[in-house]
Amino acid sequence: MQITSVNVKKIDKEESRMKGIASVLIDDCFAVRDIRIIEGNDGLFIAMPSRKNAEGEYHDIAHPINSETRKMFEDAIFEAYNKEEAE
Repeated sequence: MQITSVNVKKIDKEESRMKGIASVLIDDCFAVRDIRIIEGNDGLFIAMPSRKNAEGEYHDIAHPINSETRKMFEDAIFEAYNKEEAE
């Protein structure tokens, strides 16, 4: 599996921890949209797309199954975010 494309939309809202929204294309054939880039206490992290259930809890719609895949997503998204920030 390869991440073949990443698009980031930077968000500049004062007092907001959300810094951007990313879309990732995997193997030029599967897209994951609405990955949030959040400023946490220890730096940036990604939050996968989620949906609220009837009990009011949020559950990821799509997410990496292992830490290696999560790191691949983080590295690609943060690289695109940093390029967007530099422009």
